[in-house]
Amino acid sequence: MNDATTPAAARPVRPVLDVWCDLQCPDCHTAQEDLRALRERYGDRLEIRLRHFPLPKNKHAYAAAQAAEEAAEQGRGRPYAEAVLARTEELGRRGEQLLLDIAGELGLDAEELDTALIDGRHLLVVDADQAEGKAIGVTGTPTYVIGGERLDGGRSQEGLRARIEEIADRLLAEQG
Repeated sequence: MNDATTPAAARPVRPVLDVWCDLQCPDCHTAQEDLRALRERYGDRLEIRLRHFPLPKNKHAYAAAQAAEEAAEQGRGRPYAEAVLARTEELGRRGEQLLLDIAGELGLDAEELDTALIDGRHLLVVDADQAEGKAIGVTGTPTYVIGGERLDGGRSQEGLRARIEEIADRLLAEQG
């Protein structure tokens, strides 16, 4: 039986890796290599979710998080976030104009993205992510949460991918 005919309640739940990220954070940019490797290794067996945690020291991170949410609404959330992370230094200099330029480069409706930044339609999502992050002890980025374990990549990312793989392998084995 395929998943299309299996009731949602009967489908196995995939392990989830939440990645608390500041889109102006150079460490979050560096972490993208590990996330790509995890996507390649696990495919759709591991759900990787970007969670927003804009840090006060990065003045364009909050707008970038809102822009990423609008890009997701337009069907290009991950490519947009990755493109912004690849240009963290430039984001510090160019701010919202860079966010709009990246939208255009990816074929998104940059005008709608600009409107979303003005009207604040994604503020609640960003604020909810940040509040949840604070509630579970996130203090810096990137921070990973998988299988109930919080792994702080803001101090050092050394060994984190191996630890994430260890936890993901265990969770997948427990599913059978």
